[in-house]
Amino acid sequence: MILESDERQALRRAVSDLAGKYGHDYYLRCTRAGEKTTELWQEAGRLGYLGVHVPEEYGGGGGGIGDLAAVCEELGAAGCPLLMMVVSPAICATVISRFGTPEQKQRWLPGLADGTKIFAFAITEPDAGSNSHKLTTTATRDGDGWLLSGRKTYISGIDEAEAVLVVGRTADERTGRLKPVLFVVPTDAPGFTAQQIPTELVAPEKQYNLFLDEVRLPDDALVGSADAGLLQLFAGLNPERIMASAFALGMARYALSRAVEYAKTRAVWGPPIGAHQAISHPLAACHIEVELARLMTREAAYLYDSGDDQAAGEAANMAKYAAGEATVKTVDQAIQTHGGNGLATEYGLATLLVASRLGRIAPVSREMILNFVAQHSLGLPRSY
Repeated sequence: MILESDERQALRRAVSDLAGKYGHDYYLRCTRAGEKTTELWQEAGRLGYLGVHVPEEYGGGGGGIGDLAAVCEELGAAGCPLLMMVVSPAICATVISRFGTPEQKQRWLPGLADGTKIFAFAITEPDAGSNSHKLTTTATRDGDGWLLSGRKTYISGIDEAEAVLVVGRTADERTGRLKPVLFVVPTDAPGFTAQQIPTELVAPEKQYNLFLDEVRLPDDALVGSADAGLLQLFAGLNPERIMASAFALGMARYALSRAVEYAKTRAVWGPPIGAHQAISHPLAACHIEVELARLMTREAAYLYDSGDDQAAGEAANMAKYAAGEATVKTVDQAIQTHGGNGLATEYGLATLLVASRLGRIAPVSREMILNFVAQHSLGLPRSY
């Protein structure tokens, strides 16, 4: 089940060829100039790679999340990780594709598939993190529409997005209890403001605080049903974890390839330094851990694409954990292999130090994954 088809492997090669035209130098040049990797994003969209998982009737390739994860991973392996892939096509397009009305699908999916539309995703809040049961962003009925108020934090790519898929809560008409709901909120809506969060992350995508002050939305801004918000939310979070794994693994593969190339050619006391076990063994261990995490990511994608959401949730969390750990270790070892050159701009590795930590922190921390596995996989008492 985790072996990839000939079509998937051909997709990987095609994406790798595309990304190779740009490379890590292009990625860093755009980032340091305060620009976006727009050319790469647009070309990937035109070639169908951003919408490879979207149904064909809406302009996509008709594949699954495993195909999109392969695209994300190969871009990262070529030194061009696109964080908004984890958000716009993976989370937003998937949720709309599964739960949106026919009108919503026709309105948004073609643009999300070809990259001409970019959506952000907003769940995290300052006091609740990603705990959907403690979100304070609230939607209330107002005539034939909604009023949405609240705050969100660490939301990626607001300056690129034309809309945000916002997770809020609304009162159940029968019980009065609050339940999750999802809305598409235009970034130019009155009452919607964004404030950039300064970070040490070297990436073209920026992070933002969002403030929603009675943002008025039409009824069709509500995605799917107000009674199925929790199901819809988790339908988006599993692809998010799978894509976050692929994003991290692409970065790990890029760092490992640079380290291996350097170890093969760098000679100080005669033979290349890669001939010494102090260099070769740690790199070999990194390769093993990266490949194991890749297998777990493929398993998670297979289960999700097969419609087994429960099993996919467990596997996606495990894949996310494994990819995060493997990437941190691999980037660190790649820099160590280069010695002082690991800090040099020329070698393009030091900028990955902060980025590699993303896999341990976002979109869900490794500690929360361990909580999940302890409770749901091992049957241990709930710890939080």
